[in-house]
Amino acid sequence: MAKPAGRGNNLDSVRRHNLSTVLTITHHAGPVSRSDVTRETGLNRSTVGALVAELAALGLVTESGPNENLRVGRPSPVMSPNPRVAALAVNPEIDAVTVGLVGLDGRVQQHRRVTVEHTPTPTEAVACAATAIEGLMETASVDRIVGIGVAMPGLVRADDGLVRRAPHLGWVDVDFAGMLADATGRPVAAANDAQLGAYAEHLFGAGIGVAELIYVNGGSSGIGGGVISGGAAFTGSAGHAGELGHVRVGASGSVDSGGIAGTLEAEVSRARLLALLGLDSVDADGLRRAILESHDPALTAEVRRQLGLLGGALATALTLFNPRLVVLGGFLATLYEADGITLDRAVARATLPETLEGVQITRTRLGSDILLVGAAELAFEPLLADPAAFGTA
Repeated sequence: MAKPAGRGNNLDSVRRHNLSTVLTITHHAGPVSRSDVTRETGLNRSTVGALVAELAALGLVTESGPNENLRVGRPSPVMSPNPRVAALAVNPEIDAVTVGLVGLDGRVQQHRRVTVEHTPTPTEAVACAATAIEGLMETASVDRIVGIGVAMPGLVRADDGLVRRAPHLGWVDVDFAGMLADATGRPVAAANDAQLGAYAEHLFGAGIGVAELIYVNGGSSGIGGGVISGGAAFTGSAGHAGELGHVRVGASGSVDSGGIAGTLEAEVSRARLLALLGLDSVDADGLRRAILESHDPALTAEVRRQLGLLGGALATALTLFNPRLVVLGGFLATLYEADGITLDRAVARATLPETLEGVQITRTRLGSDILLVGAAELAFEPLLADPAAFGTA
């Protein structure tokens, strides 16, 4: 995942760097005024003007007239990332493959969820994704697709995107990105879903401006975590950091997808909630409605039990990483919405007051779009790194 843009440089030899800096700022913060870009980059106004003109000629940004209400002084033209430049995002799970179209403005324009009757093999997941992508493209209103990003529920090697292990899917050492690239003819990059969710929330959601945060995702393929440290993704030496789902939270004999007993993933389970609700397969929004509308005492008790265990795991993460913000996504966000007090108390019981001081726990602001937005960032990385290549690609 790309690092935040640094300060620019007026030397002609680094024009490409300056284009990258300006486009990255616009992508992350847009709409943004030229004066704001000038202040943030340290470049002079004429240089910024030339860079914006080049980005506009490449079709990457659009400019509108100055908004005189933004600040006192000379009105400045406002730049926006062009949403007609887009990326495709793919999220394979045990019960569905979801595909989305995400604009350069970071918004999901449309998505399709293809349900499956059994856990898909890599070949079946590729076929589902390729078919869904074909369907999306029939109605897409875009100028260009820059590539495909995959949010994978499992361990993904940082160097080459190889899926080392996706326990719920039963995949080991699978080059899913390469297979999908062959099937679609488009460049594909893959990374862990929760790490991508953390990055997306940091850029566009509740974590804007927060340099230290933890994102914990709960989906049909288990529980994962992602960490933002110092404003950048913390992925570990091989890209496997943040796997909070495999942290032990008790002495239960229940095992998780990796065969480890008593872990958060073994005890805090979407499947348990679905069983109590009498549901088989449902998307995140459908599960949220079902939980919040239920008055079943057994479900209420299970929600409280799961939140208590989640609180202990979050306390461990707070002790290790000392974040300012904890963001919950997927069914974990719904549990917190249903009974936030129980989780807050569980975290407080297992955390030193000084460690907990100033920490906020919240639900994802991006909602069910978060993994698609995060996956799209993988596809946007080459464009953001070298916008000048866009015109020659």
